[in-house]
Amino acid sequence: MWLKSFAKTSQSTLLSSALFILSGAVAEANDFLLLPKYNEFREKTSQKYQLSPAQIDQAMLGAKNRPNILQIMERPGESKPWYDYQSMFLTEGTIARGVRFKNQYLNELYRAEHQYGVPYSVILGILGVETGYGNNKGSIVTRDALATLAFGYERRSDYFTDELGALIAWTYKEGYPTSSIVGSYAGAIGYPQFMPSNISKYGVDFDGNGHVDLRNSASDAIASIANYLMQHGWRRGQPIGVLARYTGTTPDQVIAKDLTQPVPYGVLKQQGVQSLDPLVQIDDLELVNLIQLQGELGPIYYLTFPNFQVITTYNRSRMYATAVWQLGHEVSLR
Repeated sequence: MWLKSFAKTSQSTLLSSALFILSGAVAEANDFLLLPKYNEFREKTSQKYQLSPAQIDQAMLGAKNRPNILQIMERPGESKPWYDYQSMFLTEGTIARGVRFKNQYLNELYRAEHQYGVPYSVILGILGVETGYGNNKGSIVTRDALATLAFGYERRSDYFTDELGALIAWTYKEGYPTSSIVGSYAGAIGYPQFMPSNISKYGVDFDGNGHVDLRNSASDAIASIANYLMQHGWRRGQPIGVLARYTGTTPDQVIAKDLTQPVPYGVLKQQGVQSLDPLVQIDDLELVNLIQLQGELGPIYYLTFPNFQVITTYNRSRMYATAVWQLGHEVSLR
């Protein structure tokens, strides 16, 4: 299904594309076909993935615009305060599902931890926050979600356009009908909610069946998460964070604005920051960040290490990374 020579087919593909545009039935079937940006998307995807324009039109056949997705994008869960956000994930029901998942896949979790250096508690945390251990992988047609965002969400249009192209290329390569893939409102897929481009970059065939299947194989999902975090700089054997106290009066001066720019712990101590975890020894020269989350009774402070920042490459929200860390820890203890 992949073309060896794009040039040899240019005449036939142009004719095919013209027929698509002239066909009222097809124009109605693909909500995006007549948009000016669609032609640019088709050309770019054709060149990048060596697909014909007709193949792209075929993959987009039946694509629907979903305006409600644009509304959801304007009110993400991370807009909640920490005490509300935390209550969505650190529940007894989610923890119980996590324990059942852990017991079922303990061998795979141990193997991934050994191979990639990422604690299985963190893998469990991501699986829990993302899909409740596979309980909610999403039911929106991924093509439709990505197309809606690519052609209607100006702030990140380029990103979602690239992901739509990656989705089409991946489904042709694997032989899946593009319309058969479902996931989140933002186009994320499977147990770990990988975006399409990340499946080829970080996906791992951990069950050895010859395919990376993040929709149905929990084993593949476990290793793919570990591989993703390892490749984004996970430090084997290093902590994630500790509860802290701040006794100063100018928190804006000590709370990290950029997690990629940590400062020595000794500097923060001089400004009124103190670790509250006696089990984690922090040298004054060790590079850390101070973050603040909003608890029901006031601010909560954590000193975070580089591995916390690695989790935020999965999702930039500090609340997300904290939920992953705390949920995974709780599940691993039971």
